[in-house]
Amino acid sequence: MSSLAQPPAANLIQSVDWLAVAPPTIAAVVALAVLVADLFVPETRKPLLGWTSVAGLVAAALMLLPLLDGDRSTFCVNGTHACSYTADRFTLVVQFLVLGGALLSALLSVTTLKDADKQLPEGEYWFLLLSSAAGAALMPASRDLATLIVALEVASLPAFALVGLRHGDKKSSEAALKFFLSSVTATAVSLMGISFVYASTGTLYLTQVAERIQHVDGQLHTLAQTGVALTLVGFAFKTAAVPFHFWVPDTYVGAPLPIAAYLSVVGKAVGFTGLILVTVIAFPSYADVWGPALAALAALTMTVGNVGALRQQATRAYSAVRLLAWSSVGQAGYLLVPIAAAAYSDDAEHSIGSTVAYALMYAAVNLGAFAVVALVGRTRNANRITDYQGLYARNPLAALVMAFFLLSLAGLPPGIIGLFAKVTVFSAAVDAGLGWLAVIMAANVVVALFYYLQWTALLFRAPEGEPVEHRLPAPLTTALTLTGVLGIALSGAPQLILRFADTTLF
Repeated sequence: MSSLAQPPAANLIQSVDWLAVAPPTIAAVVALAVLVADLFVPETRKPLLGWTSVAGLVAAALMLLPLLDGDRSTFCVNGTHACSYTADRFTLVVQFLVLGGALLSALLSVTTLKDADKQLPEGEYWFLLLSSAAGAALMPASRDLATLIVALEVASLPAFALVGLRHGDKKSSEAALKFFLSSVTATAVSLMGISFVYASTGTLYLTQVAERIQHVDGQLHTLAQTGVALTLVGFAFKTAAVPFHFWVPDTYVGAPLPIAAYLSVVGKAVGFTGLILVTVIAFPSYADVWGPALAALAALTMTVGNVGALRQQATRAYSAVRLLAWSSVGQAGYLLVPIAAAAYSDDAEHSIGSTVAYALMYAAVNLGAFAVVALVGRTRNANRITDYQGLYARNPLAALVMAFFLLSLAGLPPGIIGLFAKVTVFSAAVDAGLGWLAVIMAANVVVALFYYLQWTALLFRAPEGEPVEHRLPAPLTTALTLTGVLGIALSGAPQLILRFADTTLF
């Protein structure tokens, strides 16, 4: 009865490579299991939900090991190389970063939930954290624009709820509202950009977009250029790049401390992964559009972030979390440099490897710094920088570890891993011919030394008042040990992190 040609039935059948999709799938399944279990577990046994979540993240991370043998793809279009999900070297490295960051945040959360006096509902908390981690783990494997946006929203929407989950806390509610409204606006702009790209190319698959967009001409060329620019907005927002950074300080201060740590590492990983995929894979022929834009964003972001951190020291009562928030904005500028350099470099893979290497270093030391902040916050609710004066007299090990983390962020010995990462990023800018950006980066590194060294020096001053003993709970001890050992080991052999981050995107 119909003259329309029907496609073969085989074309409608998709075989799923469950091993390839195992890491985000395990995180999502454990999230649902924890939410259901919360209905039946009595209050006295609620901590089991946290340890189940920790075990689920460990299992998801362990599933990366079987994927090291080679690249795997699934949800592909029959007869083409266009796939929606690819587990390649780049995917595995970023998933390791995401799941590792989520695991350390979960360890911090176990202690925080125990001390929170029931302000945080445990079942919902763990469900939201694992759901966000699942979306973040999906992001690096996404190879079409629709899946990228879905992954971005799955990672972001639970994070909004986590920021505002503290019941009766006005600061938390305001932070969540600001985070939500600004993020939704950025996502809407990105969706408009993706619609322009689709109208220009007729496809959403990144590899097919790259092939077709370079042949677009006439009015469609202007449409494609606009689409490229708008698509980058949502991912730039997640990286906290200026001028999309204004949500960061209030959100970090208003959120539960483990969630601030999570956003500073995993949230950034989501944004940078999206930027890398859309620029280097989908839009390489439009490097003249996104290259200068990202270079300008990098310079502006690192400068505004470091100046903002300096301004926090106008009073002795400034918050340690707010200072780390502004510091994370400055660090985002450094992370943007190699992505911008990829537009000008003949070896884009090397530039991207520099960003991934820096992100791995930053994740370890920044999460370690947040772990020490969580330790001090157990006895000092305000968690001001002045609360760290004399920390060495009260807890020598915590003070020494914190000093190491701060010096690593500053790029000073003995934090060799921080110095190595900064040199790697600096070299990527110089090799790409972005000497002016390298100069701005060098100036910002010098500026950042001031507030990092001032905080470090405060740790070893004579304490004011009666010393307060800081007891280390087991989860907090584990988080500090993991980050400390990783940072010290990589400072002894910094070349390992660059080899580990050696990625193949093409």
